[in-house]
Amino acid sequence: MSVAGIALDASSRSPIVLLRDPSRTRQVPIWIDQAQAHNIMAGLNDTPQPRPLSHDLMAALLEAGGLRLERVIIHAIEDSTFRAVLRLQPLGDEPDGDDATGVDLESVNQLEIDARPSDAIALAIRTGSSIWMLEEVVAEASIAVDAEADAEDRDEFRRFLDQLSPAALVRHLESRPPGDSRDSQSDTPPP
Repeated sequence: MSVAGIALDASSRSPIVLLRDPSRTRQVPIWIDQAQAHNIMAGLNDTPQPRPLSHDLMAALLEAGGLRLERVIIHAIEDSTFRAVLRLQPLGDEPDGDDATGVDLESVNQLEIDARPSDAIALAIRTGSSIWMLEEVVAEASIAVDAEADAEDRDEFRRFLDQLSPAALVRHLESRPPGDSRDSQSDTPPP
């Protein structure tokens, strides 16, 4: 999976991290909090911080402890909550298959640690590690993505903005009836 971006839930204004499958046809939304959204965006933008953020610290601790984050695995949804693990491996320990006794060397030295998906994603971004999601989870939580339609909509919106004048926007806003539900100054909270 790859991080497609951060969005806002229209009704609750809660941030959502969007994970996209490799075929780019399905996307999995995961609701997160503001701090996690900030940490993920800082990692995606590679924004320099005056002091290390929590996930920068975690990455430094892994390295100091001689470990590397091999991958993040989002493996289940329980009670509407995604479950993830960090799969860690000792630095320099690059097993290549089975030993002479048939033991899978890749799994011998690995350590899995339970983590919130948002923390796991933020750490994966900083370490360049892969994000995996079990197919059952993708099947249960994904929404279809039409990349071609998305690009078309984005281009159409850009053309609209390029052709929009301030005077036309003012005329449009003034032509709306009072109390229009799209009025951003409404006193009623979103549903």
